[in-house]
Amino acid sequence: MAFRSLNRTFAVMKPSFMIAAPTSGAGKTTIARGLMALFSAKGKRVQPFKCGPDYIDTKFHELVCGRPSINLDTFMASPEHVCNLFALYGREADVCVVEGMMGLFDGYDRDFGSSAEIARTLGLPIVLVVDAKRTAYSLAALLSGFVHFRKDVHICGVIFNRVGSKRHLNMLRQVCDDIGLDCYGMLPNHPDLEQNSRYLGLDFSDMPESQTLTRMLEENVDWQRLLALGAETTFQITAEWEAKNSPRLVVARNKESFSFVYQETLDAFHNVAFFDPETEMPCLEESDLLYLPGGYPEKHLDALAQNERARTAIRQFAENGGHIVAECGGMMYLCQSIANDEGEYPMCGVLPYTITARKQDRKLSLGYRRFMLDGREYRGHEFHYTQFLDSTPQSITQVVNAKGEPVDTPIMRYKNVLASYTHLYQIYETDIHQDR
Repeated sequence: MAFRSLNRTFAVMKPSFMIAAPTSGAGKTTIARGLMALFSAKGKRVQPFKCGPDYIDTKFHELVCGRPSINLDTFMASPEHVCNLFALYGREADVCVVEGMMGLFDGYDRDFGSSAEIARTLGLPIVLVVDAKRTAYSLAALLSGFVHFRKDVHICGVIFNRVGSKRHLNMLRQVCDDIGLDCYGMLPNHPDLEQNSRYLGLDFSDMPESQTLTRMLEENVDWQRLLALGAETTFQITAEWEAKNSPRLVVARNKESFSFVYQETLDAFHNVAFFDPETEMPCLEESDLLYLPGGYPEKHLDALAQNERARTAIRQFAENGGHIVAECGGMMYLCQSIANDEGEYPMCGVLPYTITARKQDRKLSLGYRRFMLDGREYRGHEFHYTQFLDSTPQSITQVVNAKGEPVDTPIMRYKNVLASYTHLYQIYETDIHQDR
């Protein structure tokens, strides 16, 4: 990234905590974004963060906080980089709320890369969201195990989700009393709080009724005590974004087709222009890099195909040596065509491949990825169901997963185009200035 070296101490003396859970599906996204919305409604500047590479939960955060959510990931970035991001983006906020991922201790290898590791790295207290449906005092054994599993991880309290009645809540409060945990409140069973699933995650285009969630949290959660969480933590800001002589980045952006972008990638460039490939033309004349991020282009094939002028301009840009980074959905857009159950749609034609999004061809590819290229290590992640039709292209380098095991993800290079199913965490300026 375009960092300028610094050595500045930054003390976090504000409410800062993590919302995590024992397992996926406990309701941490619902409660995390609900608290963000509640704090915002109380006039607080809330800086949201998300553990892991997730692009979708961050959309929820941004909608309710009015500012981009920042990913914190200790596989794709160093602990020092994670601390730097937390300090840089949190310094103007009144409260920092970090949403965990999966179960608290679930990482890419045991608890490496887990929410617990990130909380430990940042010195954050953890509030566990626990699904209490169909259980009561048995949770004492589960919570006791979580509290005492790692001494360097501070679980300070619990919010119970899907509570059936006041009697049920009183039983759950006994659990907290007996193991020495604070109970910050609960959310009852309510149909408006159930979120629909989508084949690549949660559907951020149709959120549950936010006013209902905010009201129920205000009535049932001791949110004032949450705003008292977070001991003073001192970070060293070792770098900040460098604005001078920043390359010009042109980014494909659409709320669904091309939407999976890390905010810190955009902030590292400063000179950024956006266009919608479904309806607009990119201004590529003075562009240093065209960035085609991932998303759901397979959901909007007709609109992408109809904007032939944009597809032609991008193909000519690539043929003339223009620098392009294309990730997942962006890589699909650069291919010859994309097929779905209704037919086959022409795309940019830079890469001579067809992608299939047909239901019969769907196959989940998921996980962290890393590879070496031109003497530099790249890290990122992969999450898709679409596949190459017929054979998989040959890769210019071997891609491995988080444990170092080879995977068949191809990295493709054509002139100054770098394309893959891998969502890259960082785009380097050297990728722009080095002709291939």
